[in-house]
Amino acid sequence: MDKPAPVAHDVHDLIRARWSPRAFADRPIDDAALRSLLESARWAASCFNEQPWRFIVARRDTDDFNRLLECLVPGNQVWANRASVLMVSVARMTFTRNDKPNRHAFHDVGLAVSQLSLQATSLGIVLHQMAGFDRDKVIATYKVPEGFEPVTAIALGYPGDPEALADDLRERELAPRSRMPQKEFVFTKSWGHSLD
Repeated sequence: MDKPAPVAHDVHDLIRARWSPRAFADRPIDDAALRSLLESARWAASCFNEQPWRFIVARRDTDDFNRLLECLVPGNQVWANRASVLMVSVARMTFTRNDKPNRHAFHDVGLAVSQLSLQATSLGIVLHQMAGFDRDKVIATYKVPEGFEPVTAIALGYPGDPEALADDLRERELAPRSRMPQKEFVFTKSWGHSLD
């Protein structure tokens, strides 16, 4: 299902096409495509080239997929169970060079996931990031070491039929996309003074 963003200014087609569906087709993501997505994340920019991102990855139809699925809140499990791959992005919270706090770690992980999502879009793969997961369960289940923080859960797959979703989710899936206008978040001279 295509759902291009109704942009106010010209942007690349990949940016317009990227969105976060909940309906996934029953089709696996092959290893070459998955590695391509992770390679895209690998080449994201980061503070001091720290590369604080880590990814926990689980393919569907494996015990590990079910373990990761159980880390999601029940409302996300309902639809994410049809994804081809589940992931959790994780941030290293200190710099490797001096072990001081890296306050840019979450930002840099976000950049990596953004690149991954654009690469996915270019391959016809969709993803949906989720805040709805149990951080402590991820840490315990995957033995995430101290100093690393789970950031988001991610469901990946090929687009599916929204009719397969429950009524409330289907309604959200089919709703028009929207974003606040730039005048609400782009300022000049002082906070709140729009760039217009």
